Amino acid sequence: MSDKIPFTFEELVWKSWSHPARLEDCTPAQIAVLEESDPSAKTNEYYLTLIRDEQALKARSQLYNAIMYPREGARRADREFAATAESRVNGCVFCASVHARLFVTFGKDRPSMAALLDEGIGAELPPKLRAIADFAAALAAVPPAAGPEHVAALREVGYSDAEIGDIGNAVAMFAWANRLMLTLGEPERKA
Repeated sequence: MSDKIPFTFEELVWKSWSHPARLEDCTPAQIAVLEESDPSAKTNEYYLTLIRDEQALKARSQLYNAIMYPREGARRADREFAATAESRVNGCVFCASVHARLFVTFGKDRPSMAALLDEGIGAELPPKLRAIADFAAALAAVPPAAGPEHVAALREVGYSDAEIGDIGNAVAMFAWANRLMLTLGEPERKA
């Protein structure tokens, strides 16, 4: 096991604890699933680990892409912040680093993201991000503790019911995705 990496904006790599599939051993159907999953999937150990069950990876990638990349609904920055908050709660340093950078790209608010990464969910945040962080933390609790007060807080800062659903989907996606990633491997610093 590698040294513990703190939450960071740094670009990390994810290393599988099992033996990922080798691209040259993948079937044409597996290659097609990798290509539709993510542009980097054919060189990424996470996708090459998941491709052993190509139908599950295909379904996972379609769901992920539908939740995180639609043109309508909640802003992309809000979805990325929700993913990062959930990843911060779950301890998924790899996902937090990826989605923190994406949040900064789309949301143009590095100081708020730095506070979340450095201090955790309790960091001082602008009202909209505070509502997302509280919702993510409550949804991450076991059992989930998100309730009408979290939805009301999101409405109070201006989110529509459809946008709240989008943010909830992003949080729920990462509640699952973080656990899968944390079960199969760990992040490492790039060489």
